[in-house]
Amino acid sequence: MSFPFNDGGAVSGLICGLLFGFVLERAGFGSPAKLTAQFRFTDWSVLKVMFTAIVVAAAGLALLRALGWLAADAVFVPSAFLGAAAIGGALVGAGFAVGGYCPGTSVVALMSGRLDALVFVLGLLLGTGLFAWAWGSGLEALTMAGELAAGDNLLDAFGIPDGWAVAGLGLALVFVYWLGGRMERNSRGPVSAAEAVAGAQSD
Repeated sequence: MSFPFNDGGAVSGLICGLLFGFVLERAGFGSPAKLTAQFRFTDWSVLKVMFTAIVVAAAGLALLRALGWLAADAVFVPSAFLGAAAIGGALVGAGFAVGGYCPGTSVVALMSGRLDALVFVLGLLLGTGLFAWAWGSGLEALTMAGELAAGDNLLDAFGIPDGWAVAGLGLALVFVYWLGGRMERNSRGPVSAAEAVAGAQSD
């Protein structure tokens, strides 16, 4: 039986999505003021939270594999396309900086009643539709650029053990907290969750 229900993940995914959205909103991540502050390097909350989640998940998966509770191939890892990831990351980052939302936070903001998020969500749906429409017109080759032939991820390609990878991520996380805190102190400081929520409600 899978956790928490033997339903193929539909119910558990919905529950996790609702909880994730609730936490994002309570943390102020439904406000573009807090999100775009990351791109101005005045508020590092977004990077700190997301990077911390990555490190915790990586450490948890490594521990489960080390204990023999999780098979090495139990978690699906898609093939890495470094070129496509770089292009897609740049486009998503540009949209994030201009619109103030990523796909997930735009839905959170929309559910909180922000009309600017509705424009962003409609644009997201339109862009997805255009992408699907253009898929057979040479776009498929672009999305598969720079395939990592040596393995599905960088750890496989370079033979890096899980322990070393988690340690490296942990050190990088410490550096992010140090650098982010330093830059926040040199600016007006991070936008608090209360300020972000209050700003969202006043718009």
